[in-house]
Amino acid sequence: MIGPDLIGIVVRQRPTISTQQADKLAALGVATVHEAQGRIGLLRPTVHPIQQGTSIAGAAVTVLAQPGDNWMLHVAVEQCRPGDILVVACTTDNTDGMFGDLLATSLMARGVKGLIIDAGVRDTAELRAMGFPVWAKAVHARGTVKATLGSVNVPVVVAGQAILPGDAIIADDDGVVVVANASVDKAIELGEKRVANETSKRERLAAGELGLDIYTMRPELEKLGLRYLDELPKA
Repeated sequence: MIGPDLIGIVVRQRPTISTQQADKLAALGVATVHEAQGRIGLLRPTVHPIQQGTSIAGAAVTVLAQPGDNWMLHVAVEQCRPGDILVVACTTDNTDGMFGDLLATSLMARGVKGLIIDAGVRDTAELRAMGFPVWAKAVHARGTVKATLGSVNVPVVVAGQAILPGDAIIADDDGVVVVANASVDKAIELGEKRVANETSKRERLAAGELGLDIYTMRPELEKLGLRYLDELPKA
């Protein structure tokens, strides 16, 4: 939990990741990175894409906002650098439309790759037409106010995952996964090994081999009692 001493602050300095690291993570994709780093870091599917066919990765600029108040999203724009991803958490559950095409225009001018928000968005047709990717909890037309302070670049929890400023965010059609900033290179290394292994298996499957044999499943299935019958036993 964020204590009261971390409300009403903007932290200017934070880690980042390189363009090369981001490109490699985006190419690997959410499922591969999640598996490669030991099945950790995956956000709950309550945060999902409003578009299809988009894969992005970048360093997190985090926002802790008050429910129904998008003031701190405007504050966060100033802290964004090219290649970043804005990550928004709320102090309590909220689905109001805290983000729309105007904020997206501002973020695109800063070179931001996309938005992950544990709340609602609106203007979704416009966001898709603009090509600004969003992963959100809800689509909701209800507007917001600008009245209460939150914070920028503090630790947050989004859809069940703790995210620190500068952590790597990967988002695509399968959802969103976070990689700790210090673990990015390792995640890429393990992810690329996994892709190479899957490529080999894909070629064997395409040639007609069965997963039963490639994964050596038969002995364990037999051990657990799986039986093959030519027909059902008569009652």
